[in-house]
Amino acid sequence: MDTLMTVAELKDRLDAGTRTVLLDVRWALGDPHGREHYLEAHIPGAVFVDLATELAGPADPSRGRHPLPPLEQFQQSARSWGIRNGDVVVAYDNTGNLAAARLWWMLRNAGFPSVALLDGGLAAWRDAGFDVDSGEPVVERGDVVLSDGAMPEIDAAGAATWSRNGLLLDARAGERYRGEIEPIDPRAGHIPGAVSAATTGNLAADGRFLPAAELRERFAALGVRAGVPTAVYCGSGVTAAHEVAALEIAGFSAALYPGSFSEWSNDPANDVVTGAAPGARQSRRTSAG
Repeated sequence: MDTLMTVAELKDRLDAGTRTVLLDVRWALGDPHGREHYLEAHIPGAVFVDLATELAGPADPSRGRHPLPPLEQFQQSARSWGIRNGDVVVAYDNTGNLAAARLWWMLRNAGFPSVALLDGGLAAWRDAGFDVDSGEPVVERGDVVLSDGAMPEIDAAGAATWSRNGLLLDARAGERYRGEIEPIDPRAGHIPGAVSAATTGNLAADGRFLPAAELRERFAALGVRAGVPTAVYCGSGVTAAHEVAALEIAGFSAALYPGSFSEWSNDPANDVVTGAAPGARQSRRTSAG
């Protein structure tokens, strides 16, 4: 299935009564009111997905701020959203799919291929003049059976050596990559060898993904090319999934580091470097307490 679905394509499906499980992943760093935003206005029929509790386990310094939940827990959540085997799932949010991509990646990783991101999300739906609903729909429980390991991923050990033979992309904002600020994690900077590739660079001003050709140019300029293994991390494995989706649109495959910098920076054995260059301008091996 294509990575993206347009609002026109979604509207046609809904108007035709074609079974579609629509999931609203309203979440943004620093905004804990996703459910309230959803209840105020969402695409008709959409079910709310809580990223913090349904797409992540409890924060754990050894696994990061948003560790992947156990498979059985994720399967139960997917069933509670109404997903059945053979369904088409469309996920969206109101922040350029920076959160919804986490759900897209998790379903794909769980062996569920028929999932797409709604390009432009709720804003694009509203800009098209389509109606929104408030409140919460009644959901008939699904029976989907999920698996694990269908998408490539790496762990901290892999991230430590990845840049020797491949390309490691850091999807966080440039100032966090450079170590100028770090509002959340215990140390500022980036994994040695990683290249800065802020996720926001995947999007146009209207919150839609850039065209595939433009994304290919962007990633090629960062060193992505056939034959070079690529992996992506961010702060806690959420927006890095957006980068994996953007790379897929561009025609590239990439592995995700789910623990990301929140896991990496909590281990004092891991070096963290600062500055604009991938290598060490200022290396620090300090306590993560």
